[in-house]
Amino acid sequence: MSNNDSFIDEVSDEVRRDRLYAMLRRYGWIAILAVVLLVGAAAWVEWRRSAEQAEARAFGDAIVAALDAETPEARREALLAIDAEGTQQALLAMLAADTLETDEAEAQTLELLTEISGDGTIPPLYRELATLKAAMLLQDRADPQEVIDMIEPLTIPGAPYRLLALEQRAIAEMRAGETSDAIETLRGILEDGAATRDLQARARQLIVALGGSLETAEG
Repeated sequence: MSNNDSFIDEVSDEVRRDRLYAMLRRYGWIAILAVVLLVGAAAWVEWRRSAEQAEARAFGDAIVAALDAETPEARREALLAIDAEGTQQALLAMLAADTLETDEAEAQTLELLTEISGDGTIPPLYRELATLKAAMLLQDRADPQEVIDMIEPLTIPGAPYRLLALEQRAIAEMRAGETSDAIETLRGILEDGAATRDLQARARQLIVALGGSLETAEG
């Protein structure tokens, strides 16, 4: 019985091996293809990661080189000459808005900021910042009510730039001669615990300049 059992086991093992080899011959290409796909996907992910890092470094180097230009106008032209789109273009526009020297440059930057603020493909955080920057540029050239209307959506509770937008609204109200409204807006900034120390200092200065009372504002 022992020899018979051993013989049966050997035959069974041989049958299983034959079946396994048959399956490998028939379906082995699937396993090979799966391995090739996995290796290829991993290589592509690694290549894409390296390419993105290289692009980010090149973009950062271009910004640094642009900001090294001698004059504000040269810096602005160099920034806007960098090849970019989407979020990167929005970032360049923000930087360019701080390098104005002529009325023409201001008008061109304002146009770019307005375009970005209305581009639905750009994240809201950047679009709202572009709107705020545009409102700041318009303070000296547009009707105060136009500025107030522009930044109104930015002043709602929870908006990321709410306090800065309130500061611009107060400035626009001051320009419109609505002194009491401007003081009330500035007091709202002081009462907000999220206001930075610099923003609080500017609010206090404006309240004093408008004839308001700091004791009332901080009480």
